[in-house]
Amino acid sequence: MLRKILIANRGEIACRVIATAKKLGIRTVAVYSDADAGARHVAMADEAVHIGPPPVSESYLDGVKIIEAALDTGADSIHPGYGFLSENPDFVEAVELAGITFVGPPAKAIRAMGLKDAAKSLMEKAGVPVVPGYHGENQNADFLAGEADAIGYPVLIKARAGGGGKGMRLVEKAKDFKSALEGAQREGKASFGDPAVLIEKYVTQPRHVEVQVFADAHGNVVHLFERDCSLQRRHQKVIEEAPAPGITAEVRAAMGRAAVEAARAIGYVGAGTVEFIADGSKGLRPDGFWFMEMNTRLQVEHPVSEAITGLDFVKLQLHVASGEELPFRQEDLGISGHAFEARVYAEDVPKGFLPATGTLEHLRFPEGVEFARGPVRIDSGVRAGDEISPYYDPMIAKLIVHGPSRAAALNLLQTALAECHVAGSVTNLDFLGALAAHEGFARGDVDTGLIARDMDILVTDAAPPPEVPALVALSSLGLLTPPQGDDPWDRLTGWRHWSAARQYTTLERDGTSVEAAVTVLGPGQYGIEVDGTATELSILSRNGSRVDYVLEGHKTSLHLVRTGARVTVFQAGRTHDYLLPDRLARADEGDAGGDALAAPMPGLVKALSAKAGDKVEKGAALIVLEAMKMEHTLTASRDGVVEEVFVAEGDQVTDGTVLLKLEAEDG
Repeated sequence: MLRKILIANRGEIACRVIATAKKLGIRTVAVYSDADAGARHVAMADEAVHIGPPPVSESYLDGVKIIEAALDTGADSIHPGYGFLSENPDFVEAVELAGITFVGPPAKAIRAMGLKDAAKSLMEKAGVPVVPGYHGENQNADFLAGEADAIGYPVLIKARAGGGGKGMRLVEKAKDFKSALEGAQREGKASFGDPAVLIEKYVTQPRHVEVQVFADAHGNVVHLFERDCSLQRRHQKVIEEAPAPGITAEVRAAMGRAAVEAARAIGYVGAGTVEFIADGSKGLRPDGFWFMEMNTRLQVEHPVSEAITGLDFVKLQLHVASGEELPFRQEDLGISGHAFEARVYAEDVPKGFLPATGTLEHLRFPEGVEFARGPVRIDSGVRAGDEISPYYDPMIAKLIVHGPSRAAALNLLQTALAECHVAGSVTNLDFLGALAAHEGFARGDVDTGLIARDMDILVTDAAPPPEVPALVALSSLGLLTPPQGDDPWDRLTGWRHWSAARQYTTLERDGTSVEAAVTVLGPGQYGIEVDGTATELSILSRNGSRVDYVLEGHKTSLHLVRTGARVTVFQAGRTHDYLLPDRLARADEGDAGGDALAAPMPGLVKALSAKAGDKVEKGAALIVLEAMKMEHTLTASRDGVVEEVFVAEGDQVTDGTVLLKLEAEDG
């Protein structure tokens, strides 16, 4: 068995590997950049080695530094996690050349599946069904456009070295092909160092179903059943589940056979995932799925498969890397219950899922296990007080639930999501809650277009119930803690001689300020008027973030967190953010208002489509900003003329930086 393992990764997956290694008595070494010096994975490991500045190209993607760290610390193995160097065959060869065990497949297997076009050709030869498309070497734009015409729209452009939705574009009309191709090529180059693409027929009601495989060095290959990853936004997974809803034993067997044959065809060893695209228009069928790609590593969503099989996949990886045989055969494996995984991200959903940053001032997860099988499981690489930086994936946690049936697991998911509280950064928690409660999802009617079709339903900014701003007003005035003791003088909060006390405060939500008036009616009893709505309630107790109160004879509670001038309220699975503005502050008279185009998040300016003096129409693409290796197109808010451009291609900008300004409108 391995003795000391270096984890060539960060965040949640590094913590996950360390947790299992500790159970096996294996010592662990973490690596970290300047931005991660105080990170959780660094604290969890037995040792930690600094490998460079925050940019991944100078730290987590520097294979030489990572191998040196392993040699310097006496690590006999390297676990790559997922992302970063996990699917880099050159790194694998360098690791093995240094006499270190790589916890993953051999380099030749990674190469075989690393380029989507070559992988599809290989799968065709192995008898695995493949989606119709062009997977060749000719990358001439006109030629590719002709291939797209021949395949028939809609088509999908995919970076051949891609993954995670990067370098992928859906094109529904021929006139949009050129700009989509350019975007996919830029993203492929930025993310994988390879701008080449392939073109595939787009399945109009697609389901993304993937099969977990495991193989050892002794020729044993098994599948550990399927996961459905159809709930996606911008080709990135949001909620995954296992097993796939609506799948039959016949389809499961057919997919499993195809996945095992795919792994055998490339001499695979270790944990891997064979991804299929399935036509969901008539239900899952044995002849209605096609090979999409193989991820030659552990997947982000592996915990749902662990839940239904009862296995620890990292433990299996370490045993296989030690040269041991798999401890089971296909006939020994079975499915127990149902599991879901929801990815909790720091991202602004109403703004198009833009990645967000911030300090996690408050972090509260539901009660459950961590990095282990259980009804509720939390896998997270952050703690309260940690910063979500612009350099890395903004994942806060993975929430995994496991129940005896799909309905039971879904109930657990909804409850657990409502108990996740994050303050200090905008998150996707409200969106996840709405998605978990979606009627179609509850029925198992899932496909990759569900989120896009129902965005208006899933992203609703419903006004909070009146008690929420009322309690925020009490917080702003320091009135949330009920009177203590029997001293009558301590119970005279806001007392006046002739009438009930009345105090005033200002609340701001989504840029709109309202006045609030609070009347003290008695010890812990208040009348609050916010924007013309009157509410009477009594504060019973305050315990940390939890506030117990009585409203119209009903005793209930919510959680409220105040950090400086910001108040965040968590109630019934919804998050409500308020600012308590400085009443003496004055608005900046020089604000450019709607004439200025500002960066909605930190990022890199990849492309400029306008210069000073250009006339632009409302909605025209002006600037392409790259954040988290994904491109975001910023458009004109109105018709106008560009007055000045303040940035150049290649500039790194921060959130709120003014990038471009339009000339002021007449009048």
